[in-house]
Amino acid sequence: MQNDDLFTAAPPRDVLTVSQLNRKARQLLETHLSLLWVEGEISNFSAPSSGHWYFTLKDKEAQVRCAMFRSRNNLVRFKPALGKHAVVRGRVSLYEGRGDYQLIVEHMEEAGFGVLQRAFEALKTKLHKEGLFDTAHKKAIPKLPRHIAAITSPTGAAIHDILTVLARRFPAIPVTVIPVAVQGEGAARQIERAIKLANSAELFDVILLARGGGSLEDLWPFNEEIVARAVYASDVPVVCAVGHEVDVTIADFVADARAPTPSAAAEMLSPDREEWLRTFASYEALLGRIMARCFDQRRNHLKALTAHLRHPGERLQQRAQQLDGLELRLKRAMQHKLQASGNRLLVATNRHRRCVPLEKIGQHRKRLEQLLHHLQLCSRQHLEHRRRRLAQQTELLDTVSPLKTIQRGYSLALDGNGNILRNSAELQPGDLMTTKLAKGEVLSRVEAVNVRYNSLNDCFARSPESSED
Repeated sequence: MQNDDLFTAAPPRDVLTVSQLNRKARQLLETHLSLLWVEGEISNFSAPSSGHWYFTLKDKEAQVRCAMFRSRNNLVRFKPALGKHAVVRGRVSLYEGRGDYQLIVEHMEEAGFGVLQRAFEALKTKLHKEGLFDTAHKKAIPKLPRHIAAITSPTGAAIHDILTVLARRFPAIPVTVIPVAVQGEGAARQIERAIKLANSAELFDVILLARGGGSLEDLWPFNEEIVARAVYASDVPVVCAVGHEVDVTIADFVADARAPTPSAAAEMLSPDREEWLRTFASYEALLGRIMARCFDQRRNHLKALTAHLRHPGERLQQRAQQLDGLELRLKRAMQHKLQASGNRLLVATNRHRRCVPLEKIGQHRKRLEQLLHHLQLCSRQHLEHRRRRLAQQTELLDTVSPLKTIQRGYSLALDGNGNILRNSAELQPGDLMTTKLAKGEVLSRVEAVNVRYNSLNDCFARSPESSED
């Protein structure tokens, strides 16, 4: 009985199938592990007809299966092979069919190249933010350099190509080679010192920084920050020609100009000799024509001067005749001047005679008497007008005067202070009051005050009996 009870009390078991287990494991891995970067050696590489890649990444202690589908592996820039080291980016997953843990790769690059490429991009971004690549800081490259400083290896193919092109195009340009190592340890420091030396020499008007092609590792000295900053700080314009046309370095971005190859840089810095010779020939022909035309003009001018050249005696006779003519003109002018002055004196004398002071005084006296008579007349007229106006205003004022009203039988009541009384309530028994009549005044004392009447009409309307009350 107890065994049965134990059997029935056991909890129910959640049994998973293998597929369910693998599915849960895959979901757990994909959920908790995002994109990862993994570095290792490639082994067991296979590329079936489907286009997908299957391989194993391993190190000394472990390995992991990897799969890279066709849609992603066609972007890889190198050919994976056994034994190569690679850096991959992918997500962890599980192949449910076999229960194999694996890495689904989305990106792959060579291990060494990837490190250098990331360093390249990081430095490029840093210097770009600092403004070392801005075109505003670029200096102009001279069209005809007076002296070129070539910073490169003295034994490399680059300097041979440069000198060959310069000798063919314009051999008159002097070139000074500042030898440096263009790859390997310490090369960047040598390049930096060479750029500073070219600036301190004060001989060069352009610097050519060059080397031949190579791998990213070979060109790495030109990607060093010290070289980039030395190029940026250079007062002498810098032309960078490093590697082949597809190679790009940090120095290319900082330099004032970039050439795809050292030979192209030499062509950029040197004008075409034949073109210059043709230009010089055209200038020579133009100068010959100008000189011939100038000679002709001078010759014609000399002929004209010779034709006008006369004997000094003739010149003296001409001057004597001119002097006689000027003497006659001077005499006539003097006579005309004296006559004009005499006429002006006569006119002034007559004017002075007419302007005798006594006559002027008499004229002003007559004018003053006329003005005085006119002033008196105007004053009398103005006073008469004002007098009539005052009479009119007085008559008008008299018609509205209280005295007129009083003369018609009315009187004017004033209190003890001289104020006009309009209401009997303004008085008290015993107060003094003055009554103005048409002739004279009456001073009286109030014995009683009656305030029942509001107007004279009310007063006259009452009967004598009520008045007595």
